Parts: sequence; structure tokens; C-alpha cells
Amino acid sequence: MSVKVKFLPDDVTVIAEVGEPILEVAKRGGVFIPTGCVMGSCHACEVELEDGTPICACISAIPSTTNEFIINLYSDPVW
Repeated sequence: MSVKVKFLPDDVTVIAEVGEPILEVAKRGGVFIPTGCVMGSCHACEVELEDGTPICACISAIPSTTNEFIINLYSDPVW
């Protein structure tokens, strides 16, 4: 099943498959998400879902629960 993934604030849309890693989808769309440990511990890759829920992009995949998935990117000045 294909899911339309929208990366905000740049409004970049990428078609992804359910279960595909978010970092891979972002990379394919030319969207940079910083990484650190790539295990979810350091939170360098933390992004927010449309409802404000934070997730670590390095350990998260495209869910099967929706046909559109919105990810809000933000910069952490500490990183």
C-alpha cells in the first residue's frame, strides 16, 4: 500500500510504502533529517507528527493506518 508522506515546513511530498523507514523516505525526497546514534537513544532525528507527537525517524516506519502521513521537521539548536 502506498502512503503520501508530506514533510513540513518545506511542503515536500514523497510516495512511500507501508513499513518503509522514515529516514529512507526523507532521503529519497531530498529532505535532510539529522542523525546521531541511529538507534533512537540520542533523539537527533526527532520529528513531530501532525498532532505534535514526537518520534525518532531513525527507528520509525511509515504506518499502515493512513493514506497521508505528515511529518513536521524542526531544528534542535543543541545538535
